[in-house]
Amino acid sequence: MGLLGDVKEMFQARSEVKRIQNEMAKVTAEYTNGGITAVARGDGSLVKISVAAGGYDEVKAGKPARFETMLLNVVNAAIKQAKVQVQERLSKTLDSEMSGLLG
Repeated sequence: MGLLGDVKEMFQARSEVKRIQNEMAKVTAEYTNGGITAVARGDGSLVKISVAAGGYDEVKAGKPARFETMLLNVVNAAIKQAKVQVQERLSKTLDSEMSGLLG
């Protein structure tokens, strides 16, 4: 195809990457533990962190480090769940596309 074909393929690939990135940003996952809730997107960004009244019990008890650890664990779990959802969607999309090609 030559240079023109290569450039066209490059733009198509770039467009597909952008589409996938947009889809990743739409995926959200929520995780709650100990009165702390985090919502993350598939691109790894956080949408929301909230703490219920009972979530501050560790801080009130003089254990802020325990609260911080719980907060970190909840955030990481929400991000992990969102990434798993993205991987599942990508896998389904690739399986579907491959079936169409081989079909």
